[in-house]
Amino acid sequence: MQSYIRHRRLRASEQIRRMVREHHVHVEDLIYPIFVVEGENIKQEVPSMPEVYHYSLDRLHEEMDELVRLGISSVIIFGVPAEKDERGSSADDEQGIVQKAIRYIKEKYPSIYVIADTCLCQYTSHGHCGIVENGVIVNDASLTRLVSTAVSQARAGADMIAPSNMMDGFVYEIRKGLDEAGFSHIPIMSYAVKYASSFYGPFRDAAHSTPQFGDRRTYQMDPANVREAMREAASDVAEGADMLIVKPGLPYLDVMVRVRERFDLPVVAYNVSGEYSMVKAAALNGWIDEKQVVTESMLAFKRAGADLIITYHAKDLARWLKGGE
Repeated sequence: MQSYIRHRRLRASEQIRRMVREHHVHVEDLIYPIFVVEGENIKQEVPSMPEVYHYSLDRLHEEMDELVRLGISSVIIFGVPAEKDERGSSADDEQGIVQKAIRYIKEKYPSIYVIADTCLCQYTSHGHCGIVENGVIVNDASLTRLVSTAVSQARAGADMIAPSNMMDGFVYEIRKGLDEAGFSHIPIMSYAVKYASSFYGPFRDAAHSTPQFGDRRTYQMDPANVREAMREAASDVAEGADMLIVKPGLPYLDVMVRVRERFDLPVVAYNVSGEYSMVKAAALNGWIDEKQVVTESMLAFKRAGADLIITYHAKDLARWLKGGE
C-alpha cells in the first residue's frame, strides 16, 4: 500500500528548514535611498515615512556612519533643491545638492557605491519628469536636459546612473552622452518598467515632487499592462541598459518574473514608499509583526527573480540579518 508523501519531514525543525531554504536575502542585495536637502543642521523626518529623513550635507555623516556600521554598501541619492523652475535648471548644476552629496560621500566614504537617480521631477516647479511645453510633457527636449544631468552626476563621482524619467529613448541618449563625456565605464540601472502607481505618494512627500497639474500617465506605464512592460524592458536592453528596475515591487511581482525569465541582465526590485509606509503604519499600530512581514516581502522579491532590492527597510533588514532587533 502506498504511503503518504511526507513533505513535512523537511519542515520539522529550524535547522532543516534553513538547510533546504531556496532563497535568501543578504545585506549586499540592499540599496538604501537617501534624501539630501539644501541648508544646515537639518535632520527632518518625512511625515509620511517614519524613520526616513531629509539630511543636509553637514549632518549626512550621521546616516552614512550608520550605513557603514550595518554593512550596507550601496545607496541611491535623491535631492531636494532650494529653488525650482519650469525647466529644472538646477538638475545639472555642478553645485547642485545631489552633485555635492555625491562628492561628499565618495570623499568621506569611498567604500560606498553611489547611484544617482536621474530625473527632473524634484527640480521642476510643475513636478513633472520632463520639460513642459503648452501643457504637454515633451519627450526629446527632456532628453537633452536628462543627458546633461546624468553627465554632471557622473562628473561628481556617481558610480552608476539610474534614470527614472520614462521618456522614450532615455537610455540610448544617456548612454551616448556618458560615452561622449568619457564615462563609458559608468553603468546605467534603468527604471525600465515603471508604472503610474498610486504607491508613490509618500515619496512625492519626501522629494517635494507632486505634479502641479495632471498626472504622469502619458509617460509612466498603465498598471493594467504587462506585454507593454516587456517592450519597455527590451528597448532599454537594446539601448544599453546594464540593469533593469521593476517599480513598484510587490504589486508587480508577476511582471518581475517575466522580466527575469526573458532578460539576462540583473533585475532590481524597487520596494517603493507606499509599500514601506503601509508596513510601518500597521506595525506602529501593533497590527503586524514588522520583522516577519518585511522579511517575507523581501523573499517575495527574490523568488520573483530580483537580484537587488531598493528599499527604505534596508537598515532594519541589516540589523535583523546581523541578529539584532
